[in-house]
Amino acid sequence: MPFVREKANPLITPEQVRPWLEGFRVMGTFNAGAARFGEEILLLLRVSERPPEAAEGFVNVPEMTQREGKWTVGIRTLSLGDPRYDFSDPRKVLDRETGSYVFLTSISHLRLARSRDGVHFTVEDRPLIRPEGELEAFGAEDARITRIGDTYYINYTAVSRHGITTALAETEDFARVRRRGVIFVTENRDVCIFPERIGGKYHALVRPVPRQIGEAKIWTAASEDLLHWGEYAPLPLPRFDWDGMRNGGGAVPLKTDRGWLILYHGADRESNRYSMGAALLAAEDPRKVLAVSREPVLYASAPYETEGFYPNVVFSCGALLEGDTVWMYYGGADRVMGLARANLTALLDGLERT
Repeated sequence: MPFVREKANPLITPEQVRPWLEGFRVMGTFNAGAARFGEEILLLLRVSERPPEAAEGFVNVPEMTQREGKWTVGIRTLSLGDPRYDFSDPRKVLDRETGSYVFLTSISHLRLARSRDGVHFTVEDRPLIRPEGELEAFGAEDARITRIGDTYYINYTAVSRHGITTALAETEDFARVRRRGVIFVTENRDVCIFPERIGGKYHALVRPVPRQIGEAKIWTAASEDLLHWGEYAPLPLPRFDWDGMRNGGGAVPLKTDRGWLILYHGADRESNRYSMGAALLAAEDPRKVLAVSREPVLYASAPYETEGFYPNVVFSCGALLEGDTVWMYYGGADRVMGLARANLTALLDGLERT
């Protein structure tokens, strides 16, 4: 693997982070978007919190409700013997009649972590983006940060009973955030917006999920204003065993002198293990794949990647190019944050032409 793990991994763990919600427990600090802001490296963490344990035979789940125009997070208690529900997935509660997940066992928000050296982080106590409104009633997750000019655009996953959507926010200072609303409807996730216009338009990697025909894989889209998207096309990316079940965008694309470097995730069919791959897209047309990694550039093997809330997962939402070194920040086992680095030239030289 071209990426080498930072010796200090994991960089951020749930034990280091204070809960936002009173009485809740922090279960995960993972899948962070990354940005350089002045002299700092910022991570926008997904922080998942879980209600306190219920009495034996019951389970507590978070529930957002609206009162007098304000959304708050409360707790609902469900009986494990209730025949309406399937509790076999520790992350979700399934309604047996409809076949839909009607509760999550945790709720996520997006919180800043700050560092001068990119390794040692201080995590803020309050969310930068908290779940708000009907379309975020199950949480705000998995942010990516794209800087265009002086504005940092934050796209993130908004989850609710209505499905999984992608929302957009923007900031200039990471103190005040303007929400722009949903930009991709359910189920379209793993959105990565390119950090500059290409051919006069904004471009993004997206991942629609077919329900009847087709497979979950990366597509491209284009926009005039970052809010309204079209020109959808599947990315002609070769598939391998390691991403045979699904693949999707990871970190925001990095511009190099050879084209756009994308670091994307994939899951295999045998064990649903999540790994990271790399590909090179044409600088003038990101719909063209120039080269790809046949094997993962990073796969779950360290204990903090193979053991956790959802084991055998490495999943990146943010990467930075520091000189000739790629810094890839990634979530491990849906629980912790890690960092791995690769020499850019060696990484590009190791890709196979398509």
